[in-house]
Amino acid sequence: MIRPGISHICVLLIIAALVVSGCPKRILTSNEAHHTETGFRNVYLSEKPGFGAFLKWRWERVWKNVPSPDLYQFPIASGDPQFLQENREKTTLTWIGHATVLLQMGGRNILTDPHFSLRASPVQWAGPKRVVEPGLSFADLPPIDIVLISHDHYDSLDEETVKKLRERPGGQLTTFYVPLGLKSWLQARGVSRAVEMDWWQRQKDGPLEITAVPVQHWSKRSLFSRNKSLWAGWVVRSDDFSFFFCGDSGYTPHFKEIGRRLGPFDLAAIPIGAYEPRWFMKNHHINPEESVMVHKDVRSKRSVAIHWGTFILTDEPLDEPPQRLRRAMKEQGLGPQDFVVLQHGETIIE
Repeated sequence: MIRPGISHICVLLIIAALVVSGCPKRILTSNEAHHTETGFRNVYLSEKPGFGAFLKWRWERVWKNVPSPDLYQFPIASGDPQFLQENREKTTLTWIGHATVLLQMGGRNILTDPHFSLRASPVQWAGPKRVVEPGLSFADLPPIDIVLISHDHYDSLDEETVKKLRERPGGQLTTFYVPLGLKSWLQARGVSRAVEMDWWQRQKDGPLEITAVPVQHWSKRSLFSRNKSLWAGWVVRSDDFSFFFCGDSGYTPHFKEIGRRLGPFDLAAIPIGAYEPRWFMKNHHINPEESVMVHKDVRSKRSVAIHWGTFILTDEPLDEPPQRLRRAMKEQGLGPQDFVVLQHGETIIE
């Protein structure tokens, strides 16, 4: 049971840190439906949950029996870092944890929403703490060519990891692809190669084509920066392989459009966790049943479950999402290899 005093203190400390956190400076205006005069919005969603809704959720959570991180024992797969460091031919995906995957395709090494820090928080002394270590250590990463960032929340855009990637040998050659509004944030932290993209924009990167695609979420890195930067999913295509990274999203008609315009996909990384309570999370986080719907909408041949089992961010038990996913797959007629749940650090070879 979380003690009310400690819970309230941690929340207040994190809010205080958010006030002084840097936020994106670039604000664009456009005739696009998702642009506003001050930032961005969702096109299929008019609901704007305020700070009062957040406080209501936090108050309700005080009295819930949220399990301690120490109660979970997720095994880490026995990987082969040397193979990953040397591989430039085979297409692989390694789930490192949460929304972080290492994708190897077209001879390139790609990281999604890289997070290797202890906490998903603006500070490392409070906030959601890792339940399990990264499945592939930072030191064991191969040289990273491309980083895909879905949005600016602390579990997806981790400042310490960004700095460490920049400081690695060859790190200045890593290209970060980010939604509109985040390039200046990266540049302020020494990242020289940052490409900022709007929904449906495409960019060639050697043998790969990278496309930012619409999802339904939001952004906020400080108290006064809500929706000042955009959020996005990403599609990566080569001549013979296509990959979809969902990022964070509620269930939305965007997915059918992505499938129609850019699908089918050989592989997709789709979130299955962080969905309770539904009254608060539904518009911005899919649950496992909706994850199966996304898999079908985008026309993915095979999907991998992400965004679960690493940080306690919401109210469902941390080990519940895979169970619900398996039930939903059976109900929707999917086979066990159509949508897979990996161990932290597990690699699949396509």
